[in-house]
Amino acid sequence: MIRAAIVGLGRWGRTLVSSIQGQSTAIRFVAGYTRTRASAEAFCAEKGIALKDDLDEILSDPAIDAVVFATPHSQHAAQVIQTAGAGKHVLMEKPFTLDAKSAEAALDAVARAGVVLGVAYPRRFHPAMIELRARIQNGRLGILTHCASAQTAPAGLFMSPDYWRSNPQEAPAGAMTATGVHNLDAMIYLFGRIDEVYCTNLRRVMARLGDTTSVMLTFSNGISATLFCSLVTAVTTDLRSTGQRVASSSRTKMSNSASRRRRKRPRRAAIQRPRRKSSSIRVSTRWPPNSKGLRQRSMAIVRIRSRLTKYCMASPLSRRSYARPSCASR
Repeated sequence: MIRAAIVGLGRWGRTLVSSIQGQSTAIRFVAGYTRTRASAEAFCAEKGIALKDDLDEILSDPAIDAVVFATPHSQHAAQVIQTAGAGKHVLMEKPFTLDAKSAEAALDAVARAGVVLGVAYPRRFHPAMIELRARIQNGRLGILTHCASAQTAPAGLFMSPDYWRSNPQEAPAGAMTATGVHNLDAMIYLFGRIDEVYCTNLRRVMARLGDTTSVMLTFSNGISATLFCSLVTAVTTDLRSTGQRVASSSRTKMSNSASRRRRKRPRRAAIQRPRRKSSSIRVSTRWPPNSKGLRQRSMAIVRIRSRLTKYCMASPLSRRSYARPSCASR
């Protein structure tokens, strides 16, 4: 079993711990470190995690095999280099680093140390994504021409302006840093290397951070793509590819009905989203009716249903946003 340490025990760090602690025979968290020790002591005691005083104490412990980081983005490159130098394997939360130079330095350190590096981009491991990639590679979908993708969430409505995730220095690509990188990684997994990029990053609702990002891309194999991401809308994940004889999609959507109700009732303290949330990830193939030698239409669908977490719009920022939509016109 891999004996791991968790560095960063905020909301997401605790989510990572809870997802495996006591549930996996392959990995277990045995130690942890956070800048706010007092806030994590009860959680670590409950999960059987020894809380350390600093990262150096974790890296010098021979009983720890790997380190998982859920830390501010600007710290990632130095943490990878330091951890690799100590001979520990690394799982780093996205984004890997904030620029190409620091990413290359971190990768060089990993290569020299001969350790394993993982970056938390789980979407490419989803069964529907694996199925879609297989169909692309075996030619079943014909020649692809374009991919349109969207990745959105309402997280920006809840963030305090002084929260580190709201800091443009920690998220220089705005919504791309927080959400869009997931679909970007999925497109790289499906289509390969990107040759050309154009990007527009706008601040529509949040006080400091660009919360709405649009990207146009061209891949080395000739496929064009668009990627839209936002931090101030309902949850949506949508990736669609079109081409010679295919319309394929991988999709997750949450109803925006709560947002519509919020505008009608701006004085309520909280809006609870609908109880049942479901996602549908689908890969579908449609053959053109006039294709010679082909059936008029065949469709294969892979569908996965899941429940999404409930959201509650109690934030003063979200109340202002929905009560006064005109503030989004900045």
